Amino acid sequence: MANPNCVIGVDGGNSKTDYFLFDIKGNFIDHIRAGTCSHERFPDGYVSAHRVMNENISELLGRNGLAIEDVKAAAFGLAGADVPSQKKRLSEILERIGFNLYAVDNDSFLGIKAGCPTGSGICSINGSGTVTGGISPSGRRLQVGGVGSELSGDEAGGYFLARKVLRAVYDSFYRLGPKTGMTGSVMTLLGIQDQEIFLETALDGVVNRTLPNTELMRILFAAADAGDGAALEIVDRSAEQLARSTAGCMNSLDFGEEVDIVLAGSVWVKAETPLLLDRYKKYVAQWTTHSCRYSILDVPPAAGAILWALELTRGHAPEPEPRRKVIHELHQRINNGR
Repeated sequence: MANPNCVIGVDGGNSKTDYFLFDIKGNFIDHIRAGTCSHERFPDGYVSAHRVMNENISELLGRNGLAIEDVKAAAFGLAGADVPSQKKRLSEILERIGFNLYAVDNDSFLGIKAGCPTGSGICSINGSGTVTGGISPSGRRLQVGGVGSELSGDEAGGYFLARKVLRAVYDSFYRLGPKTGMTGSVMTLLGIQDQEIFLETALDGVVNRTLPNTELMRILFAAADAGDGAALEIVDRSAEQLARSTAGCMNSLDFGEEVDIVLAGSVWVKAETPLLLDRYKKYVAQWTTHSCRYSILDVPPAAGAILWALELTRGHAPEPEPRRKVIHELHQRINNGR
């Protein structure tokens, strides 16, 4: 039988969910990888979110001879936990499952717990989408963005940037936009021979979510590095909006003089040019008086869920040794697909 002094950490995305079980010393016990648990992905919303999470947590505990009463604390970073009403409904689900001491919030907060040794800081996620989360040293939390470019300025992420590349090419064709060096590469990538079918092809890719976003971003960054005006405008605008979310989040919370900023997501992690990051840092420096320390998240975000749960049991961030063990185990198991 496993040690009953255990914690659960859940990293729930739009396509998959990782459920981890650790003891309170930071030792791995078990792991389940399953499909999404996001209420936004189910026709019946929160009903299926409850069913799916309850089934997987029951399996995780049951095969280790444990019951929900044996869990000292749990932390959930969930896609679709964006506004207070959603977090309230998700909290009700967790309490129905049987959790008493728990945290539930947007998955951006896992980056802070995983990437900041003190458990406080800012996480800017720039992946397929974008969102910013902040946790101050006093424990106050704030999410900025994450619900779309129109409402909350989420003008970054692979999906958004790919569409901006297509827009720049279309503008150059028909809307008096500047000529751009991206045009030839984009036409070749999409297999378009005639500009008259450009819009139809682009629209089909957007509607069916078949656009080669990564390749379009590579075209964007390569053109920006070469000094292309249209590409530079896109990159600069994205850097500005990312920085507005970061600085706005930072200035709205009670941080001290120094703040750790963790950058996560495929665009930040795999960017092949420093241009976006350099401009982002420049804008952040303009809009806040805090001294910022930047780092790329190099540990699985799921580690943040376990570390957050351990923090709840202690009342403070985990000590260096359990923190090291959790991060090592998550690296091994997630990177090996286990």
